[in-house]
Amino acid sequence: MNLAHLIDEHAADHVAIISRGVETTYGQLRDDVARVRGGLSRLGVVPGDRVALLCGNGLYFVETYLAAFGIGAVIVPLNPQSPAPEIQREITTIGAAVVLVEPIAAAAWTGIDPAAIPSVRHVIATDANGLDTELQFDDLISAEPIDIVEVDADALAALIFTSGTAGSPRAAMLSHGNLMANIQQGRSAPGRIHADDVVYGVLPMFHIFGLNVMLGLTLDNGATLVLVQRFDPSTTLDTIRERGITVIPGAPPMWVDFSRFDEAAADSFAGVRLALTGAAKMPEEATRLLQQRFGLQLAEGYGLTEASPVVTSSAGLPLKIGSVGKVLDGVTVRVVDESGDDVLQGDSGEIWVKGANVFQGYLDDPEQTARVLTADGWLRTGDVAVTDDDGYLYLVDRAKDLIIVSGFNVYPAEVEDVISQHPAVAEVGVAGVPHPHSGEAVKAWVVVRDGMTLDEDTLITWCTDRLARYKCPSKVLFVDQLPRNVSGKLLRRSLS
Repeated sequence: MNLAHLIDEHAADHVAIISRGVETTYGQLRDDVARVRGGLSRLGVVPGDRVALLCGNGLYFVETYLAAFGIGAVIVPLNPQSPAPEIQREITTIGAAVVLVEPIAAAAWTGIDPAAIPSVRHVIATDANGLDTELQFDDLISAEPIDIVEVDADALAALIFTSGTAGSPRAAMLSHGNLMANIQQGRSAPGRIHADDVVYGVLPMFHIFGLNVMLGLTLDNGATLVLVQRFDPSTTLDTIRERGITVIPGAPPMWVDFSRFDEAAADSFAGVRLALTGAAKMPEEATRLLQQRFGLQLAEGYGLTEASPVVTSSAGLPLKIGSVGKVLDGVTVRVVDESGDDVLQGDSGEIWVKGANVFQGYLDDPEQTARVLTADGWLRTGDVAVTDDDGYLYLVDRAKDLIIVSGFNVYPAEVEDVISQHPAVAEVGVAGVPHPHSGEAVKAWVVVRDGMTLDEDTLITWCTDRLARYKCPSKVLFVDQLPRNVSGKLLRRSLS
């Protein structure tokens, strides 16, 4: 098997990808990907090598993603807008052999010392973007095509950085079998993508929702994906109308924007038959507004990177606002108490997940892997839920301390570590606070060292130079002391 076979059987003249206004058919995509496979192989990329992508949503990403799979390499999609220190740390962690860099990431890449990441053998620029690289993407795609290499189902396919269920960011190991299993499980949902659908592709493909739901399910079903670099409600409505969009996967902030976009006509989504949301809790009032204003029934689901990602979906089911739907076929869920025993229906408990979609563990971190994977294969999500009589799942709490900003996981420990490195900081505590647009925002409580001064703007700038923007605090409160228990542990829930 190989996940690269996703595009094999679809009609050659059917449009697969629309990117920057250019249409690429499935036949052309297969030809291009075969040549990129040849280009990577010519560079000496072999099965198991890591190929990092610093790319936005576009054809370069899709072709390299499928090509790397096709030769048995491991794809590592990274946020191209992360600052240089974070990119360098992530590439060093996974030991990338090849890095593909688009202009969106060029400035950050030029701030990285190549000597600090000796694993990197080749840096490839997608076009003339000011990078001093020996290779361009055209060098890959001009190579002789080669065939797909078959791999075992448990062969490592992707490394996705996630705060996940077990602490600071780490690379989750997803196999070809994991990713393919979740795509197959997605086919079981009553509401699914069909070959004649046109899918709006604004979810970032470095995020598992964009990668294996938006991209994976679209390609698997032979549909058309319109890739979009950034979201704007007005231009999105133009795209929906002009391209005949029928399926829209999106994170809650996008749907909240639409619910508040007064200029939108009542028939703006008349052609959309499937509207999906996930990655964070959808505000119920916004769901109601979308239904009232546009007649749009928003299908909420639940998942996590470690489950490749989808666990439940309400697509195609009768609407129950506040629910994340029912468990997909092929996935098993338990709701358990602190002893690991199943709770009574209607009682809250932690969600445990089992199935072929459950990941292999965290890269080079057996201790944290053991904390979330039981000996018999259950994934302990840390998320708390209840079920109703119809089998619908409702989330009532979340993994301890985790902050979700616009669908992206932020673990306070990582932010605290960066803030604590500032010479004027004596102590710091970080927690999530409600935010009307992003669901949650990062807030920091800081104790300044005696005799030193520090202001909010200076500290936020310190963070933006070292962390992805969504991880940075939007508010800093300076305090005399932090709440701690008798053993000195920070009482994060007491921060207010």
